[in-house]
Amino acid sequence: MSLHQYSATIAAIAPFDFAQSLRFIGFFSPMYGEQRVIAGSLSKALQIDERTVVFRVTAGTSPAELIYTLFSAQQLDAEQITTAVDRIRFFLSLDDDLTRFYRIAAADPAFAPVMQQLYGLHQVKFLTPFENACWAILTQRLPIPVARKIKDAFVEAVGGCLEVEGNTYRAFPTAAQVAALDIPTLTILIRNPVKAERIHAAAQAFLTVDERWLRNAPFDQVEAWLRQIPGIGTWSASFILIRGLGRMDRVPTDNTEISKALARRYGAAASLSDLLVRYGDQQGYWSYYMRAAG
Repeated sequence: MSLHQYSATIAAIAPFDFAQSLRFIGFFSPMYGEQRVIAGSLSKALQIDERTVVFRVTAGTSPAELIYTLFSAQQLDAEQITTAVDRIRFFLSLDDDLTRFYRIAAADPAFAPVMQQLYGLHQVKFLTPFENACWAILTQRLPIPVARKIKDAFVEAVGGCLEVEGNTYRAFPTAAQVAALDIPTLTILIRNPVKAERIHAAAQAFLTVDERWLRNAPFDQVEAWLRQIPGIGTWSASFILIRGLGRMDRVPTDNTEISKALARRYGAAASLSDLLVRYGDQQGYWSYYMRAAG
């Protein structure tokens, strides 16, 4: 099958290092095996207007430049191309300005080595906040490897797929595709009636909201909107705000993983609340780097 292709360059806000993004994707378990990372390029599927599009991103001629190529079985119009590029930019956080974060980090002796280790890493998000919400629900009281298998089977059954150059890429289903399923069908796919009901409710909720509002509305309003979805509590809402929406200005203070990383990096007597005050609205990036550094 002959595919339509569209290529152009896009720029990130410097400092940016695409190699850091690729390294992070390589160990980010919720997306394990969902994309192809080879020879400095990333290929992954997304959905635009219920059609599957594969994007490939490679480094450009300068550190902050990327070259993207879109592959589609159907011709894409200008608006669809713009939507796909926006999704790529948001997924890789190309518009995040790390200048203030790095200025604070440079004055933090315990954290400065982390900044140097990960210099140029912009947060890699879930491709969509809806996917992030589904993952949050799937992993509740389930080991990640089990949730991973359920997600893979779910995507294969419901999501879209496209073959590009002999490789099959699968896109996570949209909220509309999931909302169109009945609860018994979802229960069979997800193997848990409670999680099936919650994912169906999440799909219905995301159909009622403009993602631009989720990205840009006041933090407390978006958090409250997420919390009204069955199965989305305090931790899950924070998870989606950071990893699905790029809302980096707040992190939860009761995160066990961050507490362990804090003790390793700063010592047992370190105060998380003091560090969050120090980093202010950059605390999400501080938390992201702490986890990414291991």
